[in-house]
Amino acid sequence: MRTDDFDYKLPEALIAQHPMEPRDLSRLLVCSRSGGPREHRHFRDITAYLRPSDALVINVTRTIPARLIGEREGTGGAVELLLLRRLNAVTWEALVRPGRKLRPGAVCVFGEGLLRAEIMDCTSADGGRTIRFSHDGVFEELLDRLGTMPLPPYIHETLGDPARYNTVYAAQDGSAATPTAGLHFTEELLQKIQGMGVEIVPILLHVGLGTFRPVKAEDAEDHVMHAEYYEVSQAAADSLNAARARGGRIVCVGTTSVRTLETVTGADRIVKAGAGFTDIFLTPGCDFHATDALITNFHLPKSTLLMLISAFMGRENALEAYEEAVRERYRFFSFGDAMVIL
Repeated sequence: MRTDDFDYKLPEALIAQHPMEPRDLSRLLVCSRSGGPREHRHFRDITAYLRPSDALVINVTRTIPARLIGEREGTGGAVELLLLRRLNAVTWEALVRPGRKLRPGAVCVFGEGLLRAEIMDCTSADGGRTIRFSHDGVFEELLDRLGTMPLPPYIHETLGDPARYNTVYAAQDGSAATPTAGLHFTEELLQKIQGMGVEIVPILLHVGLGTFRPVKAEDAEDHVMHAEYYEVSQAAADSLNAARARGGRIVCVGTTSVRTLETVTGADRIVKAGAGFTDIFLTPGCDFHATDALITNFHLPKSTLLMLISAFMGRENALEAYEEAVRERYRFFSFGDAMVIL
């Protein structure tokens, strides 16, 4: 399976630089897993494609202001840290720049010394480090004060309201990037969906390094996924299994929800409660045991996320849908439009 098989041409002008207001005014491309004609709607029309017996699965992770800009102690050289995963009260996994100079023993300072970070270990050649913080006061308050939202590199405009890079249901701090399919929901739309009889089921996956790691291998199967922390409560598992038992569908919001549920669901199609780290890599030929329908954004060429979409609806079907979205001038990537695959 060649990585180049998941490429497509995208005009730069179609990369969304800001979120839609209101959130649910974004466009919605309606697709079938089996192919065939597609529909063009707005996201608020998602209610037309949900059934009262369905369960809608949302990832309640909250993206933190994980990008820190400071200087190296002793030299004053500029440094940048991107926090990826908390290991304990004071230690984090992070990406650092410049990686060549920030070796174990180096100390970075932020906010004129309010926050200090010592480089402990090198975890990868591309800037991965383990770092240990020292500070006075509450770490979360300092991070809110000194950090910024880690917007993807293809977004060049400043985000006026940091809350717009989180879903309205974000609840648990821990992600270095937002599960962007959920950005289209408003509180009013969620209430309408619940009023239809659809059960909204929360799960958790903290988005980490995998989001920032491109597929560099020519053979996509040689790509190594980074593990990300997930939680599926017993209540969530029971709700999803009950939905299936009554003839409903499990409708996942975003690829993070898919990866989480496919991690905890076996060939018997029973969703099991669990917590831990997943490095599941879903590519064409994989079986989906939990996911019946998927709401997602449009993803980067040659990305693991496009490979997941291709696994769910077929590669040719997926690329044809993307080509149609380009022709119809849909907005792409994190702040872009959405598609639902049924």
